Amino acid sequence: MKKDYAIVTGASRGIGRAAALALAASGCSVLAVSQSCRSGLESLQKEIRETYGTECVTALGDLGSESFVTQLFSLLPDEALLKVLVNNAGISHVGLLQDMTLDQWNRLLQTNITSMFLTCRAAVPLFLRQGGGSILNVSSVWGTAGASCEAAYSASKGAVNAFTKALGKELAPSKIRVNAIAFGAIDTSMNRFLSPEERADLEEEIPAGRFGTTAEAGALIADIALNHPYLTAQVLTMDGGWI
Repeated sequence: MKKDYAIVTGASRGIGRAAALALAASGCSVLAVSQSCRSGLESLQKEIRETYGTECVTALGDLGSESFVTQLFSLLPDEALLKVLVNNAGISHVGLLQDMTLDQWNRLLQTNITSMFLTCRAAVPLFLRQGGGSILNVSSVWGTAGASCEAAYSASKGAVNAFTKALGKELAPSKIRVNAIAFGAIDTSMNRFLSPEERADLEEEIPAGRFGTTAEAGALIADIALNHPYLTAQVLTMDGGWI
């Protein structure tokens, strides 16, 4: 008997962890991926198994590596029906562009957009054989608005948006949906560099008056990924009315 599976990258914490839990709550087994946080994956695996009674397979490695992504997809069990791919893995870089090294630039793009190319390229043949599937890419409001001192991150998320729209159009005839969610200020470790004063100032800029929660982000990811069959090639925004 086939089991619905969801692959979630960057799943050890934050938005990725919340998305994995929301997908498990919807009945999916999960293949959870992290670059380096084994303990986060192990605790996620335990929570999914004990709370939802579904399977959780874990993988640790660099999603910017072609060989690792090939290995990753081989971890799907024979009975797996890949239903969803959530591309959430990402890193940020805060600082002046003139101070950024080429290695830092390349690493950020490899993590934020090359990984997405590799996972999508590996998933599409599976989806084609199955007759359909869903890809959900995690983006940011900075992909359209741009952020001072985050030029590289903004550029990578702009690429995610364009990639999503183009691939969504390419795969729509094959019943493979591709969408992205551009998140605003979500309460994750990526925003921990903010001082309490900076965080308070930012919250004042957001009409909703607060940061979004990872649970809210994860629930929206699961909803868009699993439902709405006519929705594809779109970049949706969840930012409390900020941008």
